[in-house]
Amino acid sequence: MSLSQYLRLSNLLLLMLSGPLGATELQRFDQCRLVANKANDGDSFVVCAGDREMHVRLYFVDCPESIVSTDADAKRVREQARYFGVTEVVKVLEFGREATKFMEAALEKPFTVHTSFATALGRSRGGRVYGFVTTSDGKDFAGLLVANGFARVYGVRRPGPQGRAGEDIRKELEILETQAMAKKTGIWAVSDPEERVKMRALEQQEAQELVQLRKELSGKKGATGGIDLNTDGSGELQSVPGVGPVLAASIIATRPFKSTDDLLRVKGVGKKSFEKLRPFFVVRQDFPLQ
Repeated sequence: MSLSQYLRLSNLLLLMLSGPLGATELQRFDQCRLVANKANDGDSFVVCAGDREMHVRLYFVDCPESIVSTDADAKRVREQARYFGVTEVVKVLEFGREATKFMEAALEKPFTVHTSFATALGRSRGGRVYGFVTTSDGKDFAGLLVANGFARVYGVRRPGPQGRAGEDIRKELEILETQAMAKKTGIWAVSDPEERVKMRALEQQEAQELVQLRKELSGKKGATGGIDLNTDGSGELQSVPGVGPVLAASIIATRPFKSTDDLLRVKGVGKKSFEKLRPFFVVRQDFPLQ
């Protein structure tokens, strides 16, 4: 085994050992540096923290996708286009690449990472962990992304550093998003308010149709339809009765699923709700890491 392979294996073992121990408490890493990696994008990037390397995925925010390589990517881009009210889907990818450039500039100087090593799915080897990032000048990087129109308030949440309540963080970010929308900053510059309303209405209509379809399929033995726990986006997940934004985020955070029985691993799903939710879901084996 080469030295580089040994170090990578050691870092991976440290991450695995740190995860359960720091499941609730955030650990602070100062003087972190960005590591060049083809998997880096606006809200997910590899960092070097002392003698360990980790791929950090930001809490609370979601940047536009910058590439489409799977059906899951395509669904996600469509969902983002509808959220931002962008009629030209290619613009989502363009601003995804701009978000990556913004990230590289903002994190050029050493920064601070807070993480409890909660697992976040991703294409990167060794996996990703959720975290908060503070820039060298003391600014919350997630807030910078939202304020500059490079991210939406969306995704997994938790209490932040210094004991900040998750709900307070969400509200502050939503104010920044509203301001960016009003100023037409970033991707909001190509957003069409009227089309955004229409797109949201279409999404709700499709969600209702999916609910009806799943009700029909759930009573048929051997039905192949259903929401895929591994690949479908938040919009599709929320089309299931009883699944809202918070539960959808929890489902996404729990991926990958080996079977629908794994729904019991999702925070917020008990035995009673499991029996109600299970008929609407499927798990296919061609799960693409995102």
